[in-house]
Amino acid sequence: MTQDELRTAFLEELTSVAPDIAAEDVGGNDHLQDDLELDSMDVLNLVTALHERLGVDIPEADYTRIETLDKAVAYLAERLG
Repeated sequence: MTQDELRTAFLEELTSVAPDIAAEDVGGNDHLQDDLELDSMDVLNLVTALHERLGVDIPEADYTRIETLDKAVAYLAERLG
């Protein structure tokens, strides 16, 4: 997958988990919890959704590697590469 495809996939899953967030309002460095106000259950649901969609296992130790859109896209590209 390209980085644009990964970005789209992440944003689609994010807005599915948190429908009050508009994809176009998410900046590359917006922190999922601090800026977008996801709680720990939302993050877990996002991780599960990404796993189901992309087949990528994201261990809890790596959650900080997906805490922003830009970090998540880089991490997912690395895992899928």
